[in-house]
Amino acid sequence: MKLTREIKTAIIILGGILLFILGFTYLKSSSLFSNGRKYFAVYDNVGGIAIGTPILINGYQVGTIKDIRFIDGEGNLLVTLIVDSEFQFSKNSTAEIYDTGIIGGKSIRIIPEFDNSEMAKSGDTLISAIKPGLTELVTQKLTPLQEKIERMIVSTDSVLVGMDQVMDEESRENLRETIGNLNHTVANFKSASYSLDNLLTNNKEKLNNTIGNVNKVSSNLAQLSDTLAQANLGSTINELEQTITKFNSMMTQMQEGEGSLGKLMKDEALYKNISEASGQLELLLEDMRLNPKRYVHFSLFGKKQKPYEGPIEEQN
Repeated sequence: MKLTREIKTAIIILGGILLFILGFTYLKSSSLFSNGRKYFAVYDNVGGIAIGTPILINGYQVGTIKDIRFIDGEGNLLVTLIVDSEFQFSKNSTAEIYDTGIIGGKSIRIIPEFDNSEMAKSGDTLISAIKPGLTELVTQKLTPLQEKIERMIVSTDSVLVGMDQVMDEESRENLRETIGNLNHTVANFKSASYSLDNLLTNNKEKLNNTIGNVNKVSSNLAQLSDTLAQANLGSTINELEQTITKFNSMMTQMQEGEGSLGKLMKDEALYKNISEASGQLELLLEDMRLNPKRYVHFSLFGKKQKPYEGPIEEQN
């Protein structure tokens, strides 16, 4: 069968169209004859990913994004994922959008879950997540700082405006005088520091001697403390405590009338007898002084002693 020129031209045109379609789908990283599993994920912001973006699992490409479209009036987006790999994961796995690098674009990866739940089948909707990139993290950190700086600038401007209103010409003059007085005070302080430096320089030897004496005193105190520590003060204090305890016990016994001293202090009859005996002894001594002959008899020649005659009582 002989092909005519028109048939050859039609075959060439159809082949070109077919090659164009195959090349276009190849450039989009999709295949017309793909029989991979289809999954869905819903996002409120896809961060710039497009159709044909690779899908990774543990860093290995397992598919591409087939389609992205709006599904409601709130701007939520439905992303269709085609997974060509036979790798199985549960329906609780997460489809996460993430940054591929510092200056790179966005990509999507499936974080598989192995929680003994039902395996994901074609047509299931996976859990969606978006991992903030470096730019977003920096923006999140810098935004509060920027707000604080703006508030601080506004506050500073208000303070400066208030100071401008308060600082009239008289206040400015007073401030100048205060600064002048402060300079004068600083100059006096500087002069005083020079004087103090000269005083220390001139009396350096005396200060050294004083410090040496202080060191000697501290050494003597240290030796004294060592001597006191070696003197067994604990034993002495214990003995003193025992002596005080015995003295308190003796005083208690005396207060309770025990012992000779206690009886002497508490027994009124004994005290009365002693008082009467003391009085009689005093009378006896007085009588011996006034009448010694009554008690002492002495004769040199054996003369008989006259009997004692008592004192003659005066008659009224």
